Amino acid sequence: MLSGFDGLRFNHWHTELREDGVAVLSLDRKDSPVNAMSQDVLLELGDIIERLAIDPPKGVVVRSTKAAGFIAGADLKEFQEFDRRGTVNDAIRRGQSVYQKLAELPCPTVAAIHGHCLGGGTELALACRYRVASNDPSTRIGLPETQLGIFPGWGGSSRLPQLVGAPAAMDMMLTGRTLSASAARAIGLVDKVAAPAVLLDAAVALVQTGVTRPFKQRATAWATNTFLARKILAPQMAKQVARKAKKDQYPAPYALISTWVRTGGSPIQKRLDAERRAVVKLASSPTARNLIRIFFLTERLKGLGGKDSGIKHVHVVGAGVMGGDIAAWAAYKGFTVTLQDREQRFIDPAMTRAQALFDKKVRDESKRPEVAARLKADLAGDGVAQADLVIEAIIENPEAKRELYQTLEPKMKADALLTTNTSSIPLVELRDHIQRPAQFAGLHYFNPVAQMPLVEIIHHDGMAAETEKRLAAFCKALGKFPVPVAGTPGFLVNRVLFPYMLEAATAYAEGIPGPVIDKAAVKFGMPMGPIELLDTVGLDVAAGVGKELAPFLGLQIPAALATVEPNKRGKKDGQGIYKWENGRAVKPEVAKDYQAPSDLEDRLILPLLNEAVACLHDGVVADADLLDAGVIFGTGFAPFRGGPIQHIRATGVDVLVEKLKTLQARHGDRFAPRPGWDMPELREPVA
Repeated sequence: MLSGFDGLRFNHWHTELREDGVAVLSLDRKDSPVNAMSQDVLLELGDIIERLAIDPPKGVVVRSTKAAGFIAGADLKEFQEFDRRGTVNDAIRRGQSVYQKLAELPCPTVAAIHGHCLGGGTELALACRYRVASNDPSTRIGLPETQLGIFPGWGGSSRLPQLVGAPAAMDMMLTGRTLSASAARAIGLVDKVAAPAVLLDAAVALVQTGVTRPFKQRATAWATNTFLARKILAPQMAKQVARKAKKDQYPAPYALISTWVRTGGSPIQKRLDAERRAVVKLASSPTARNLIRIFFLTERLKGLGGKDSGIKHVHVVGAGVMGGDIAAWAAYKGFTVTLQDREQRFIDPAMTRAQALFDKKVRDESKRPEVAARLKADLAGDGVAQADLVIEAIIENPEAKRELYQTLEPKMKADALLTTNTSSIPLVELRDHIQRPAQFAGLHYFNPVAQMPLVEIIHHDGMAAETEKRLAAFCKALGKFPVPVAGTPGFLVNRVLFPYMLEAATAYAEGIPGPVIDKAAVKFGMPMGPIELLDTVGLDVAAGVGKELAPFLGLQIPAALATVEPNKRGKKDGQGIYKWENGRAVKPEVAKDYQAPSDLEDRLILPLLNEAVACLHDGVVADADLLDAGVIFGTGFAPFRGGPIQHIRATGVDVLVEKLKTLQARHGDRFAPRPGWDMPELREPVA
């Protein structure tokens, strides 16, 4: 117990005065597996710092006793509550005040960082004079607040540019990218890197000896924050941001740049005041509220499965683009994988693609052979007998799939799971003759597998709850978000996406240029336009899904999808609706005087919203939150809008139903409001 703390007990902090006069403050947040900077934690730290200021020790080390890491950031549930109460300003001012008092202590201060160090945790480290980080691969340091619609508000955006220079600091904050210990040291964010076992010793040594930063780092930090540098660099930064985010949709990066430009050369208190005012304004924006809500949706999805799936060996049947990439990703993530197809010539391209993935993802070349060895070509299918999970990824033909299952099941282990990667076939059509339907499910990935974060777990009424739980844990181990959905045609994502893509194809058939259609969707906030998306997934794939879904949804398929030429299937052939070169669509020029129809955006987006309502009404997913999560992570639906259901709530049910009726009168009954628009869930207040 530190001198001056006798008789005082803290819930979250442990204080110790070493014999060498160095005070060690250890954070161990009560009743929590990780450290998050709640107001209670912050207030206790403030009390400790006030006492340290009265009788300063020879130095202070701040560390975490949690195995998971240093500090994961601010407590976002509290942040949401402050937003509801309108007290965000007070909360930010309090955090800034405590951290500034830490920065003003008259003795050396060191943050000893291991594991995750994010947001408010990184800001606390920045308030210390020095930082030492563990060289363990789990150590990641970052300021990801722009991904939540705000930017660092407890001094992070004020201190980091002054420490490491504006270019490196702004890149970290604008992208939300995290750094390893060595990368953080390279830019001057971390002063020393140490082995985990000697992290505390290294921190104490840093207190005792200090360190002088290289002249080049100090010069860069000063030069890039001058008035002239800010005026030159800011437009370049804004231009970079604009390539990925529009100001009216994602205002936080632009507000960060603007605040830095105005106050980057000012005294610390002026910088903190400007930081606080900007973050308070952003916190009440719909974008921030929706992005924070999405963060909690991801946490919910991660929690759907247990810690252990019981799956170690995965056998994939079908080495096409989807099957081969599923196999490669599973091997990259640590599973033993066998890949089977009818002929070796089908397997070889998948193995080549897999090696390209490993070369890209595994930065340490010495570890690539070990990763590659986990994926084995298996023409004979010998891996079926050893597999804990079998994934079927053959053609979208119910009869072919059923025939395959009859040959697979007798060879499988008693507790092994059998799954299909079908994109649209109802599971009731596939489970006939399945010997163990309780262990059969759909596991629907999205293309490209390495990039798309969602996997739909398709269930049916004969599936065991344990099967869903194991598959959810497996998805988590893959770094994917699982969303359980009913096994009806199209499941969730394709059912919601299909009317949107079909309407785009219809508009194109009417003569509206593809680039105009794409521009309208991107303006709404979609990651790419629907015409480009059709080419990307493949016109043949879209046609196959259409054959399954169009009758179910009562929709007509336009000629562009009804007949697909063999060598003009889209991106994979270099030619579809667009021509493709070097993986990019070459879009034709549109006459400058061309005027897009005024209802084009509504024609594209409202069918998607309409079908989302129908899915919720039909119980395709358990609730509105899961629907929003599935559509956001499965289609890229404008995250700043919070998902289809959240967008409906924000826009208003009555407004959207009236628009649907207008489109119905103008374009036909495919726009008729689907069942479910009267559900109370659509009129809940926006969070």
